[in-house]
Amino acid sequence: MGSLRSLLTTRGRALVGAGIVLALSGIAFGFVDLIRFGVLGLALPFVAAVLVRTRRTRLRIVRHLSPERVGVGQPAHVTMTVQNLADRSTPVFLAEERIDFALGDRPRFVVGRIAPRRTRTVEYSVRSHVRGRHVLGPLSALVPDPFGLATRRAVLAGTTDVVVLPAVHPLSANRPPSSGVGSEGEQAHLLALHGEDDVTVREYRDGDDLRRIHWPSTARVGDLMVRQEDRPAQRRAILLLDPRAGAHGGTGVTGSFEWAVTALASVAVHLVDNGYAVHLVCSETVDAARAGDPMGRGEILDVLAVTQPRAETGADDVLRAAQSLTDSGGFVVAVLGPCDPEVTARVASLRQVGTTGLAMVLDSAGFGPAPDVDDVTSHVDVLRLAGWRAVPVARGEDIGRTWDRLTTVAAGAGR
Repeated sequence: MGSLRSLLTTRGRALVGAGIVLALSGIAFGFVDLIRFGVLGLALPFVAAVLVRTRRTRLRIVRHLSPERVGVGQPAHVTMTVQNLADRSTPVFLAEERIDFALGDRPRFVVGRIAPRRTRTVEYSVRSHVRGRHVLGPLSALVPDPFGLATRRAVLAGTTDVVVLPAVHPLSANRPPSSGVGSEGEQAHLLALHGEDDVTVREYRDGDDLRRIHWPSTARVGDLMVRQEDRPAQRRAILLLDPRAGAHGGTGVTGSFEWAVTALASVAVHLVDNGYAVHLVCSETVDAARAGDPMGRGEILDVLAVTQPRAETGADDVLRAAQSLTDSGGFVVAVLGPCDPEVTARVASLRQVGTTGLAMVLDSAGFGPAPDVDDVTSHVDVLRLAGWRAVPVARGEDIGRTWDRLTTVAAGAGR
């Protein structure tokens, strides 16, 4: 009975109180009609509570996001369709969308009566200043009885994720400092074994353009031969994100890990736009065995949207994955914290002779409490002595300006 009373609205409780007063007054003064009104006032709210509690809510919730992925601070428009699956119309009810705290206040709205098998559409917007995968739903509905005496909170199953991508800062339009052939991970042009005449010639295949027939080779071999277009070279870049929680200072959007994620996202987009085959090496790509696969800008931003710092043991797997990639050459960009000199030395060994290594070493202590970090200068020096272009990064430093410093500083020297 206590649970039924909890379903009563303020109006329902007031009617119960009035019913008690009327019933007691009728008994005291001997008025039968007054007793009847009192009993009716007592019974009606509890009947409404029983009906509300036993009446099933059969609604289907479908959400559509536009756009499906948004950047930090950008709004996402949500269109929510509520479909009535029952054979009777729904009452007018108040709905509240449960959303992650980072997306702002919970949207509340009144949903009008929905006829059987029909739908209603509700729209709202969300915005987050925190990257990540955030949840929309489930929908919480307050379903009342027709007289407003009782109400029941129903939770309608179904959730949708909204992915908030890290911010991407524009970087200098200058060509990245990596330009070597082969040593920077470029793919050599296709070469045949028998001289220059065979470099761009292959056998004719159905569908080949007849204008590409190479007549001298055709006359020599007796079969139709066509010119083979050279495959364009593509340079490779390996991006390394330090996953160690102890290597970073501060928390939330002002912490050094968030600065690292934003910086690496900006560098990744910049390099992809410049034609690089980009490999992202972080805990998430290593766990998914994707560190060895080149990724597009959308895939990289999706991974960086959800990446989180890990325990110290995660760094070893990340470094092994990076080592297997850099052994065959490649342009390396690392963002790391000054936590363990041994780890920094292993990062320094990733750069192969004849390749370029760029490192942003975070002054993590300046971002917030970071008891495990060392002086940033010594870690920068280790990298520079190994031939890296390395710069320290202070809290609040602009990512674009840091990239300019890093790409213009002479190898092995710094400012």
